Amino acid sequence: MRLIVGLGNPGKAYACTRHNVGMWVIERAAARWSIRLAPRGAAQRGSGRLGSEFIELAGLLDWMNVSGPPLKGLLRELALTPEHLILIHDDLDLEPGRLKIKQAGGHGGHNGIKSVIETLGTPQFVRIKIGIGRPAPGQDPADYVLEPVSADEMAVFEPCLERAVDALECLIHRGTAVAMNQFNVREREESDQ
Repeated sequence: MRLIVGLGNPGKAYACTRHNVGMWVIERAAARWSIRLAPRGAAQRGSGRLGSEFIELAGLLDWMNVSGPPLKGLLRELALTPEHLILIHDDLDLEPGRLKIKQAGGHGGHNGIKSVIETLGTPQFVRIKIGIGRPAPGQDPADYVLEPVSADEMAVFEPCLERAVDALECLIHRGTAVAMNQFNVREREESDQ
């Protein structure tokens, strides 16, 4: 079984903000895999199968900066360890619409990831990072991540959201190393030059 969690903030006011791209991927995956999401406990959740693998999709209903405790509760409820977790979140250091899969590592200044690592006591879980780019010079990153995306930005995000669901399918069926090879292509090509 795999637990796939998208980070974001709850409520309609935050639904279309950059910080909620993790939730957008969960919604795309649920639609593609015919999994119905509904509020249950600390998350918008749905269960289903992807081939032979049982999947639990969850979009946390708590604030981004305190994502750790509800996520730990989900793992406990499902009798899973962090190795069964795939976490999807925004990343300021990747350009908009760019995707990167990472196994373990630090929080990189992301308060949601920091909360998860501190609460779980380990950084040993898979992440799918969705690039949202950097704010304009002088703009507070905290304000930037909570701004709604424009129609032009959404056009950049759309293919990335579909690609993120493709990446989830690859992670589940073929493993982390294969998925990183397939979906982190741009980073590898840049380092070869």
